[in-house]
Amino acid sequence: MSAEIAHSAPDTARSFEVTHREVLRIAIPMMVAHISTPLVSLVATGVIGQLGDEALIGGVALAAVIFDVLFITFNFLRGATTGFTAQALGAGDRRFEQRMLLGGLLIAVVSGLLILVLHLPIGAAGLAILGAEGEVAEAARTYYGWRVWSAPFVLFNFVIFGWIIGRGEALTAMLLQTLLNGLNLVLSFWWVLGLGWGVAGVALASLVAEAVTALAGLWLIVLRTDRHSWELPDLKSVRRLFSVNGDMMIRSFALLIGLSFFTRQSGMLGIEILAANTILLRFYFFGVAFLDGIATAAEQLAGRAVGANYRPAFDRMVRLTTLWGFVFGAIVSLVFLFSGPWVIELASPNAAITALSLTFLPYAALLPLFGVVAFQMDGIYIGATWSREMRNLMLLSLALYFAAWAILQPLFGNHGLWISLILFQSARSIAFRWMLPRLVRRTLPEPVPV
Repeated sequence: MSAEIAHSAPDTARSFEVTHREVLRIAIPMMVAHISTPLVSLVATGVIGQLGDEALIGGVALAAVIFDVLFITFNFLRGATTGFTAQALGAGDRRFEQRMLLGGLLIAVVSGLLILVLHLPIGAAGLAILGAEGEVAEAARTYYGWRVWSAPFVLFNFVIFGWIIGRGEALTAMLLQTLLNGLNLVLSFWWVLGLGWGVAGVALASLVAEAVTALAGLWLIVLRTDRHSWELPDLKSVRRLFSVNGDMMIRSFALLIGLSFFTRQSGMLGIEILAANTILLRFYFFGVAFLDGIATAAEQLAGRAVGANYRPAFDRMVRLTTLWGFVFGAIVSLVFLFSGPWVIELASPNAAITALSLTFLPYAALLPLFGVVAFQMDGIYIGATWSREMRNLMLLSLALYFAAWAILQPLFGNHGLWISLILFQSARSIAFRWMLPRLVRRTLPEPVPV
């Protein structure tokens, strides 16, 4: 149990029951929320595509990469807030919950403002690295120049979503995500196709949607918190905040490097391989939405069990999230196998890329099954705030991924690259699961009767 909660937690456990219904009550709304996000990106691309200018599509795509790197790097704010909030809920400590929420919000706002201060060099460096030129670069600069002002709101919303999920309010989180994505879509259509604002209209739609969602989150804070329990984090809490957030930032960045490296190496194998692998990765990101739903349930229930000092709930959470993880993983894999040819036919620009995509489809279909335990363990480690171990095991898994790639890609080409990615998922699953019993014994030494 974290030191900050231990001071106020009871000596005996605060018992609660983990059921199939409780797992699904959290997981299913979060699956819906996660699925809606890639759909927004797809529709936004389609809206720009209606303008009939390939340079605009390319510019938005390149600028979006900068925001992907920027915001995924800061996604630790959501995970850390979820863990701390769930532990506070388990311990029944409202002051700790609000102290860590306030600390997370302060980090988010300061980080967002720092991005705004540095946005010009960040944008210039990003576009230079991505090799943007001519009309594509101009479109990318326009999109970046408007959307970057959403940074403080985006990071603020990370903390809000983490806090809501940590409280176990998955339906509220889904509704908030629906507000964000729905408003983004409506404004994109209106401002791009209706008012003719072009690339700026898509960027402004994201900015306004994030700002409105942040205001809605602020309203939820007012409704669900006790104004008498607010206090600034003490020095110990601040150290804990920065330690956990720093570890999770490294973990997020390592995961981003792994996926980016796959795309880079795909390009090294040729433009047709890059196109085929890009199409197949869309299957993976769709599957991630389902795995993230299970991971979210594991986050909340693991954190709550740690905060409550109740080992039986933790053990049952592990069993049930494993079961449902493999159920949804198997469903997703089967859907990929049977619907893959039809989806590839729609997305592929020519017959050669279609044939390549079909050749490597089985790897993309198997990836969710190999990722079930990896995502589940991510959720458990986040909820329990075992951030140092999470960081170290992720870096170890990334090193094994690079080692596998160095051997397999030269021997087997794109087959070797896909096998290396599957081994990356497998290494995460095995390493995190192997360490789990030791961490559980340290944190929850034995079941304590009420």
